[in-house]
Amino acid sequence: MKATIYARYSSDKQSETSLDDQLRVCRARADREGATVEFERCDAAISGSTAVGSRPAGNAMLADALAGRFDLLLVEGLDRLARDQVEQEQIVRRLEHRGIRIIGVSDGYDSRHSGRKIMRGVRGLINDLYLDDLRSKTHRGQAGQVERGYIAGGKSYGYDIVKADGGSTYRINENQARWVVWIFEQYAAGNSVQRIAHELNNQGVPSPRDSTWAVSAIYGSPVKGSGILNNSMYVGQYVWNRSQWIKDPDTGRRQRTERPREEWQTASLPELRIIDDELWRRVRERIDAGRDEHGRKRQVRPATTLFGGMMLCPHCGGAVVAINADRYGCAAAKDRGPAVCKGFSIPRDLVEKRLISIIRAELLSPVAAAEFEKAFDELLIANTGSTEDVAQSTKRITQLTAEIGRVIDAITMVGASEALAAKLKALENDRSALQRRLALKAASEAARTPNVTSIFNEILMNLTAALRENPLMARKILGDIFGSIQLEVREDNQVWAKMATAQLLKQVAGPSISVVAGAGFEPTTFGL
Repeated sequence: MKATIYARYSSDKQSETSLDDQLRVCRARADREGATVEFERCDAAISGSTAVGSRPAGNAMLADALAGRFDLLLVEGLDRLARDQVEQEQIVRRLEHRGIRIIGVSDGYDSRHSGRKIMRGVRGLINDLYLDDLRSKTHRGQAGQVERGYIAGGKSYGYDIVKADGGSTYRINENQARWVVWIFEQYAAGNSVQRIAHELNNQGVPSPRDSTWAVSAIYGSPVKGSGILNNSMYVGQYVWNRSQWIKDPDTGRRQRTERPREEWQTASLPELRIIDDELWRRVRERIDAGRDEHGRKRQVRPATTLFGGMMLCPHCGGAVVAINADRYGCAAAKDRGPAVCKGFSIPRDLVEKRLISIIRAELLSPVAAAEFEKAFDELLIANTGSTEDVAQSTKRITQLTAEIGRVIDAITMVGASEALAAKLKALENDRSALQRRLALKAASEAARTPNVTSIFNEILMNLTAALRENPLMARKILGDIFGSIQLEVREDNQVWAKMATAQLLKQVAGPSISVVAGAGFEPTTFGL
């Protein structure tokens, strides 16, 4: 009998000898069972609330089970597999379905015993309650630390964390504190957050995440208290318990959610003040202007632009948006400054008139319609294939279906890793493509090239009406036509727009035809 031992301990505060002890008792049990230990899988300093498939050794153990490399799994107790009752039950059922016997050496669990389900349920409930109690005690302990003058959260820009016997405290980082004061002074003086971010990036000042500064890092959210300008720590008021992490039962991932303001806990730490009250007041007055009594910004309907976010910057490839009432420009340059992108802007009126003119006069012209009809005929031939292809395609669909089943089985056992998810998606895409071709082949005798001129006229009519009456609808129609528009700046300093006509061909062809960019419908380029 081939056996695998799985061992785990929870945190770096526990001794690594815990793994040795678990391995020792499991080896002894393997000897009594007459089993040969093939693998010893150990996860160090990983919580039992972490999904088994997300642990290095746990994932390897599940992969071994899927491959049939062992018949017996030995653990000190079922809580080593998972403390979460639902996940523990899922893992045990999967392993037992594979014919793998599970023995919990210390808790007495044996999957061969008739009462195993009752024991598993009771143990799982106890482990669930243990986790709830642990969370409660941890939260209570952190609250106590805050009351005693220590910190219970993570790092904050402007401070270093100093660990002591009683807990952790902040110490002012003089270099960062100097920039905190500078940011507050600049904003209080009326400078925009964008300009502040630009200057910080120009001077090479590292951001809180050691990258370039963005508007969000400086301004954050006044309601949530995030961002440099909203951090009350700078006036000596430490706020804890703003948010909590909740595990999504579907994905197993933790999500951050905001707590009600009345649950926030505040501690006065005047020795950590960086900003004086007057400067703080001036910044708050500017931020609070235009906000309601709850600190939320009063809703202002955003201006609708026809091509904002649809065009791509010729320098950095980022989105080109409306940077003011008169011009489109690079969003990255506006937000982060020339240290990130040297910037690009172009008059809105010029862009919109020129692109609309191109659409009407060239992309949707009778000449373009004739070219599209020819391209559609070629597509129809390419998608239907020959009669001999039908048998091969049918056989390949059967093979792909079997492969998909095996990958799904693997995901069920070890979780949805990036590699498995990518493999499944690729297989399903291949099968769908073949199924579409077979369906099209069956109807090929009745298939006719659509009246592209009529379709183009309808698009033009809808676009003209939308431009006059409904800018949001006009924007949607334009997005359906182009997808994205790559801008280029050429040697003569002229701006050119490269538009993918394959996106337009998809509208003509419909969902049953596979459209791939290639000969006959490469992107079309026009000067602006």
